[in-house]
Amino acid sequence: MTEAIRDPTKFPLLRNLQFSPIKEKEEQYMVLWDPTGLSQEKLVLPVHYFFIIQHLDGEHTLEQIGAAYLKRFGEFFMPDRLQRLIADLDEKLFLEGERVEAAKQKAQADYRNAPVRQARFSGKSYEADGAKLKVQLDGFFTSKEGPDFKPSENKDKKIKGLVAPHYELRQAGPIYAWAYKELQEAEAPSLFVILGTSTAGLNRPFAVTDKDFETPLGVVPVDRDLVARFKKLGGESFFDEDLSHRNEHTIEFQLPFLQQVMAGKPPFTILPVLCSFPPTCMVDPDMKDLAAQVETFVGILKQALTESGRDYCLIGSAELAHLGMRYGDPSPPTDFSFHRCMQTDLEMLKPVEELNPASFASFIQKEGDQRRISGFATIYTLLRLIQAEKGTVLRYDRGITDQYNSTVTYASMAFF
Repeated sequence: MTEAIRDPTKFPLLRNLQFSPIKEKEEQYMVLWDPTGLSQEKLVLPVHYFFIIQHLDGEHTLEQIGAAYLKRFGEFFMPDRLQRLIADLDEKLFLEGERVEAAKQKAQADYRNAPVRQARFSGKSYEADGAKLKVQLDGFFTSKEGPDFKPSENKDKKIKGLVAPHYELRQAGPIYAWAYKELQEAEAPSLFVILGTSTAGLNRPFAVTDKDFETPLGVVPVDRDLVARFKKLGGESFFDEDLSHRNEHTIEFQLPFLQQVMAGKPPFTILPVLCSFPPTCMVDPDMKDLAAQVETFVGILKQALTESGRDYCLIGSAELAHLGMRYGDPSPPTDFSFHRCMQTDLEMLKPVEELNPASFASFIQKEGDQRRISGFATIYTLLRLIQAEKGTVLRYDRGITDQYNSTVTYASMAFF
């Protein structure tokens, strides 16, 4: 069976792609893309094709998929048309197989040989010119949704952590600004552990990279001493998926804010970490190996940070609920369902304010993660590592992601 799965023409296995419904006049379509960036292609399909896409699980032959389509829709999906669809998916690197494995190996080598992790979203999600970017960032602070520059009640205190969104920066910039204003006015350390959400998913719960990050405001250096300590203590395996950083936006979106508010202060370094694991791994016996990896990572990083003797600030790049058809709901969210979600989000964040990771995980487990809290792993890890007295929700908002009112919620928080 392994060889058959490897051959996308026999038992096609779709990669972990993202999709979104779109509407053009009265016609509905699905657009698919690769969140890892291994493929830069997009594929727009009629809605009924999506039935076929859902059967590309590595267990069904083309004949079985055609039979399932006939049973569901009462019409034949011609074999030559199905073969062309599979060939197109394979050409776009959307199917698991030899072509994808070769592309991954090349991408991994290119990433590790590169001098820095280059900015992937400058000129798209934020200004590519450094001077224009500074103006853009200042505008987020002074906009009507932003915090302005009024003194914070935590001014000159030692800041221990932040949570900021990773939603599209042009839209959510003012919400980021609420978190970074606290950092701007606080007594800031020179080391930042940035915990990003891996939106494309990981095989392990964490992926660390030792690459410096480049932005239009300059290069942000990784803390070489901390990386060396982390590896020496047994953390080497958590670098296996460092390629996942190449196209992930969740850490990149934090860096221009960090550079802007730290300008004029002593130089700083970062440790970039991507996080991906569900709350159920804390209680599900079948996921005990994953939970053990989480414990191992937290223990190693805690020890490395302690041995370094450095003050540090944790930055969690996280979104909260994902509602609507784009995220698997059968219908668009209503104003009522959003307001109910907002109330639930704020209740969920109470144990985060109280620095209680177990209660935070339990809250999401009890509701069955029906609202798809994508930032769980990031916030949970932050709570396991942070040394603070309390956290505070500073601002809460949402973004609309498609024509069907699909909604993402997010918040800014600060910890002292």
